[in-house]
Amino acid sequence: MMKSIYVGNLPFTASEDEIRDLFAQYGEVNEVRLITDRDTGRPRGFGFVRMAPADADAAIEALNGTELDGRALRINEAQERQERRPRQPGRGPRRY
Repeated sequence: MMKSIYVGNLPFTASEDEIRDLFAQYGEVNEVRLITDRDTGRPRGFGFVRMAPADADAAIEALNGTELDGRALRINEAQERQERRPRQPGRGPRRY
């Protein structure tokens, strides 16, 4: 079983290989996924890393708050995505 780690406040220039190398210091990295904007394809500044639970805990402890290209990383265990309510037509702000 793998543990998913949220990695936030990433520099927009960060690559998956760079993040993989950073986390590989603490154990085997199963997957790295950097999130991009679906319309522009540009990085959104966060991503996810999957590792074994013991390795993930060590990486979170060691890397949270460290700097990468001048940005303090926010690293913690990823939370399950919560279900969003579907939008209802006609329930938004009025546009004149």
